[in-house]
Amino acid sequence: MGQEVERRTFSREDRTRYRHKVRRCLDAFARMLQESRFDFERPMTGLEIELNLVDERGEPAMKNAEVLGAIADPDFVTELGQFNIEINVAPRELADGGVTAFEEQVRASLNAAEVKSRSRGAHMVMIGILPTLRGSDLTHDSLSANPRYALLNDQIFAARGEDMHISIEGAERLEVTCDSIAPESACTSAQLHLQVSPMQFSAYWNAAQAIAGVQVALAANAPFLFGKNLWQETRVPLFEQATDTRSDELKAQGVRPRVWFGEQWITSVFDLFEENVRLYPALLPILEDEDPFEALESGNIPALTELRLHNGTIYRWNRPVYDVVAGTPHLRVENRVLPAGPTVVDTLANAAFYFGVVRMLAEAERPLWSQMSFSAAEENFHTGARHGIEAQLYWPGVGFVPAAELVLRRLLPLAYQGLDRWGVHPAERDRLLGIIQDRCLTGRNGSTWQVAEVARIQDSENLERHQALRVMLKRYIAHMHENNPVHTWPNG
Repeated sequence: MGQEVERRTFSREDRTRYRHKVRRCLDAFARMLQESRFDFERPMTGLEIELNLVDERGEPAMKNAEVLGAIADPDFVTELGQFNIEINVAPRELADGGVTAFEEQVRASLNAAEVKSRSRGAHMVMIGILPTLRGSDLTHDSLSANPRYALLNDQIFAARGEDMHISIEGAERLEVTCDSIAPESACTSAQLHLQVSPMQFSAYWNAAQAIAGVQVALAANAPFLFGKNLWQETRVPLFEQATDTRSDELKAQGVRPRVWFGEQWITSVFDLFEENVRLYPALLPILEDEDPFEALESGNIPALTELRLHNGTIYRWNRPVYDVVAGTPHLRVENRVLPAGPTVVDTLANAAFYFGVVRMLAEAERPLWSQMSFSAAEENFHTGARHGIEAQLYWPGVGFVPAAELVLRRLLPLAYQGLDRWGVHPAERDRLLGIIQDRCLTGRNGSTWQVAEVARIQDSENLERHQALRVMLKRYIAHMHENNPVHTWPNG
C-alpha cells in the first residue's frame, strides 16, 4: 500500500499547498524526462505477493502484527487487513537463471515464514480472495494498525459522503453495504514490476494493457466472496468498488474512479502522471520540505515525494512507478492484474508469460494498439475477470476467440520468443510456459478448481456452503505447499 504516514487531519490550506507542490513535482519530472536522467541499461524485474493468514479451521486470522513480529524479515510487510501480509521479493534480471532464482527465493522465504507463522497460530495462503471470509470479518476494526490505512479510510469516506455499496452479479449475486474500505483487504494479488526506459515506457504500458484481459482469464483465482460464487476473478469488481470515492451523482457526471483501467493508449509515461494530477484530488495531501527544482539545480535527484504518494492512491491496473535507488532514478510498469497463487510455480509461470509476451508486443514493428481500440482492451479485461479461462476475448486479426485458444495459437509463441530476448534459459522457459500451455489444454486454473471442488464437496459430503469452503481451503493449502501447478490438482 505504499509509504507509511502519520494519522492527522488536513486543512484547506494543506490541500491548496499540496496541489501546487505536486504540480511542481510534475514539472520537475518533465524536465528529467527531457534530460534523460534515468537508469535503464540493465532492466530489473520485481515481484510482490500479498498473502492471507488463516487459523487451523481455515478462518481468517487477525494476527498480522504478531506474525510479522515472529517472521522478523524486512521483506515481509503489513497490508490493509489484519489477516494480510505481503512479501516484497528483491529485484533481479531475468537472464542467467534469474527466473529460477525468483522461484527459489520466494519458496524459501515463504517456507521459513510459514514455520514462524505457525508459532502464532496462523498459516499463510496465496489466493485471490480468501473464500472463508464473512462480512463480519471486514469491518473498520479489522484494518491493520498502520495509521496510513485509517487515514485512507477516513479520506475516502469523506470524499464519498456516504457508505459503500458493493454489488456483484456473476454465477450468484452479492449485495452488501460497508462503512469502511476493509472489503478491499479481501483482494490479494501478485504484482509484477518491469523496469523500462522513458522512451520504451509507453510501448510497454500499452502492451500490458492490451494483454490484461488474457492474464486475468488465464490466472483467475478468486471465485468466492462472502460465501457467494461470483466472477471467476471477483477481486476485480470488488477492488473497483471497495475504494470508490464517487457518489452515484459523480459517477453519472463521468468522474473517473480511483481504481481505473484507463481510457486511452499513451505516447509517454508523462501522460499517466499528468492525468493523475489533472483528474484526481489528493487523498493524502502530505508535504515534504524538498524543492524538486532546487535538487535538480544542485545536481541531486529529487524524490518527488508528493507526486509518488499521489500516484500511490490511484490504483491503475497497470501503474507507472517512479523510484530512486542508490541515487539513480528509474521507471517501472507495475502490473497489478494477477491474483495471488495458487502456487509459487503458477505465479512464476504467470510472470514468465507476461514478461515474454509484453516484450514482443512492445518491440513489434506494427504496434498492436494501432489495430485495437482501447475500449476493446478494457472490455477484454472485465470479460476475462468475469468468465475466466472460458472467456471469449477480442484480438486483432482473429476476432472473438476463447482465451485458451488465443493463448495457444497466438500468444504462447510470442512468450517463447520474448523470454529468449530476455536471455531466459531454455529449460526455465520451457518448464514455465509448459504450465501455461497445459493450463489452457485442461481448462483448469485456480478458480475452476475451487468452484468444482466446492460443488463436489457439497454434493458428496452434504455440507452447507461455508463448511464446504473451509474443507476446500484446507485441501487448497495442502496442494499449495506441494507446489505442483494447479492444472494437475485432483478434485476429490
